[in-house]
Amino acid sequence: MKKLLKIILYTAISLIGFVAIYLIAAFTVPVIGVSAEKVTDKDITIYILTNGVHTDIVVPLRTADKDWSQEISFKNVVRPDTNATLVAFGWGDKGFYLNTPTWAELKFSVAFKAAFGLSSSAMHTTFYKNLRESSSCKKIHISREQYLRLVGYIENSIKLDSMGHVINIKTTANYGDHDAFYEAKRRYNFFYTCNTWANYALKASGQKACLWTPRDKPLFDKY
Repeated sequence: MKKLLKIILYTAISLIGFVAIYLIAAFTVPVIGVSAEKVTDKDITIYILTNGVHTDIVVPLRTADKDWSQEISFKNVVRPDTNATLVAFGWGDKGFYLNTPTWAELKFSVAFKAAFGLSSSAMHTTFYKNLRESSSCKKIHISREQYLRLVGYIENSIKLDSMGHVINIKTTANYGDHDAFYEAKRRYNFFYTCNTWANYALKASGQKACLWTPRDKPLFDKY
């Protein structure tokens, strides 16, 4: 019995220690910033958008180099609007995306699987006609070359079928009339969250970012 109690005690202490170290890291490491590259041409406008928890990367729907509508199809949303000019990409845990309409409906099993990388991931896309800058929406001007790197980063995050096409997730768990889900690569976990993905997207395209962050606020503080 004493041995069992010791095991339980050590396990509890280890868990508390892990949580404490993680929280300290989550609130201190993001303060360390990564500077933006210096470029002369800033021809393309992108945005970072947050709902207060989760960060999306928003890009032009069509440019001379990339037409996202060829794969991120209007036919996959509830109410297609071909007047859209922007498309947002948000990577995250598939179980959380599809099974948690509101925070009040978050299940322990979903949260546990997400935190420990036991679930697959999805890419959430949303079409917009336009966006207005605010505390939750920041405009960023980047060069064509930087945008091509961002395109490559996003493309490499989406899982493809045997024919090289994106895989639409058929679901009724849409957040609105203009969004859809697609199968994605990697697994969500404590150290690689939706905001970590967005932060690395900015780093990949040479923009201001955090050294690492699991939260959205430190990223938006940079802008």
